Amino acid sequence: MLLSIQHVSLPIEDPLLKFLIELIIILCIPLLLNKIKVPHLLGLIIAGAVIGPNGFNVLARDSSIVVTGTTGLLYIMFLAGLEIDMGDFKKNKWKSITFSLYTFMIPFVLGLIGAHFILHFSILTTVLFASLFSSHTLIVYPMVSKLGIAKKIAVNITVGGTMITDVLSLVVLAVIVGMSQGEVGTAFWIKLSVSMLIFALIVLLVFPIIARWFFKNVDDKISQYIFVVVMIYLAALLAELAGIEAIIGAFFAGLALNRLIPHTSSLMNRVEFVGNAIFIPFFLISVGMLIDFNAFIQSWETLGVAAVMLVASIGGKYLAAICTKKTFRFTDDEGKLIFGMSTASAAATLASVMVGYNIILSENEAGEPVRLLNEHVLNGSILLILVSCTISSFVAMASAQRIAEADKEETATGVSDEDENILLALNHENIVEKMVNLSLLIRNQSSSHKLFALNVINEDKSESSSKNAEKLLGTAVDLASGADVVLNPITRYDNNVVAGINNAVKEQNITDLIIGIENEKGFSSSFIYNLYRGYLTNKQINVIVYHAVQPVSTVKEYVVFIPANAEKENGFFHSLLKIWNLAKNSGAKMNFYADEKAIRILTRIAKKSNIEADYNTVLNWQEAQKTAFTLKEDQGLIILMADRDMYPYFSKIRELPEILNKNLNNNNYILVFPSSEENNTVSEKRSVNNLEDFAEIGKIIGRIFK
Repeated sequence: MLLSIQHVSLPIEDPLLKFLIELIIILCIPLLLNKIKVPHLLGLIIAGAVIGPNGFNVLARDSSIVVTGTTGLLYIMFLAGLEIDMGDFKKNKWKSITFSLYTFMIPFVLGLIGAHFILHFSILTTVLFASLFSSHTLIVYPMVSKLGIAKKIAVNITVGGTMITDVLSLVVLAVIVGMSQGEVGTAFWIKLSVSMLIFALIVLLVFPIIARWFFKNVDDKISQYIFVVVMIYLAALLAELAGIEAIIGAFFAGLALNRLIPHTSSLMNRVEFVGNAIFIPFFLISVGMLIDFNAFIQSWETLGVAAVMLVASIGGKYLAAICTKKTFRFTDDEGKLIFGMSTASAAATLASVMVGYNIILSENEAGEPVRLLNEHVLNGSILLILVSCTISSFVAMASAQRIAEADKEETATGVSDEDENILLALNHENIVEKMVNLSLLIRNQSSSHKLFALNVINEDKSESSSKNAEKLLGTAVDLASGADVVLNPITRYDNNVVAGINNAVKEQNITDLIIGIENEKGFSSSFIYNLYRGYLTNKQINVIVYHAVQPVSTVKEYVVFIPANAEKENGFFHSLLKIWNLAKNSGAKMNFYADEKAIRILTRIAKKSNIEADYNTVLNWQEAQKTAFTLKEDQGLIILMADRDMYPYFSKIRELPEILNKNLNNNNYILVFPSSEENNTVSEKRSVNNLEDFAEIGKIIGRIFK
């Protein structure tokens, strides 16, 4: 439909023009505000107020705005659940519970005092009014996550506390609504408890099973993303059916899919990109459209209610953050980050206010409705949203940036990621994606340009071709770029594949070589020959042999075998770093099997960088081998290997390829050959027998993972 200026009326109803205006706001506001160091989410909220029905009435807050805004809100909660480090969450669960009690009770008590003694509300209204300040919305979480500190303990316990406080505040809402309608009794409590339990079991137990099956059987990237969105909305719907708010459902969906969408994967990148580019900005604009500045000019009572709400909410969150900081001895910046992230009130607060406003208790003498929460509370909540989001933005981003800068300085004084260069030796199309995905999980996250892919062409022996190389390397580059990682393609003409790979290793200063095994072939005699007589002659690199039956993200846990004396090898700690990266980025549990000495080293490192793991002491190879043959469908195997003249070498280790061919064709497994020094004489090898040396290296690894 053609549009002319004279036919345009306010509010604008043409869908194309409406969407264009919203996109222009989403595009321009961040560009303008970034120059003056103002968080762009604040600008989006103000822009919503300006163009909304209470501003210049350019756009109406109609169903299209509400739908996209609701999706953005669900996205925020989903991302919070998706990006939470489950290992750290389990480790710090009592801290999260303590913080949630502080941040729920302190604002709640302040709200009770203000509502009862200052505003003189009824009992039901007082309790519901007080509960408005206990919840909070992680509105700054996407920006904090971009700074790379999403796994910080302060962020972790704030996210965990959000889940608890929002559930508690919304349970209070459900109870007060039931009491206002005379429905609270034994049956009410039983129904609410059972429905919430069933909801939690379905989402946390059934959703992962469905998702794991889907990701195993569907490779199409678009379908995988749509599946994720479906899971978000389905969980939100189930939450509403259970009598709780949809945002809790979205958060639980994030927890359910947490281990199946690795933080470094291309799918995670797509989920974050679409949310941060479209849906979350729409939510912020829709929140701004609710702001009515005229209400504060026209009524002093509204200003009084708003003042009480601001003191109870922001003051309560500040006191809760101070208590949390003192209790767990956090730094000043960590305490400010907790306050900044938890002070924003939007989602649950707005939901509770709207529900309370729509409940009519009776009529007054003038025939006007007496609501559970009156229009003064409604208008005051809008001011609370604006002020709390403003404070949240400035405080959280300022403290988050200082923490991120401190992390960079600490990493710089520890280990540099400049020493990491990973090379993928690509030769078969059907394992390219699996090898790229593994490399994305084991790499150091700050080394985004240290990934290489190689295809060797030997036209005389018909080993690959320029056309085949272009196809393989193009696929690898596309897969890596989907995760915002630069992969450097290398096409090489050489006498044979082994020589070509070895020469590329030297030219590119490679530290880690990944070689894939085809499922159908397994360990062939020619592969074993090339491995021991070719690839392993590079004593300065880690050689990783990868056999993948299913996507790496769908593996629940790994059995990790470490032979005796492995810790004496030069590349031992570098190999452990890759295993730790795999555990942290995929969420898979690691079951370590090693001797007592290695177990002590592992537990020391774990204190600095927590992963979900069990540590088992084994005395001999036969005992370890028996465990390997009992792997279940979604389990994988990792073994630290050794060549001749290496400390952990023993005769049976040479038989391992044949054993794996016979017994583990249906499981993922990774064989890691740690690097050793060029001179293999024992006297020239680095001695690291003192456990204090291990502790120091463990500290370095811990700094990398912070």
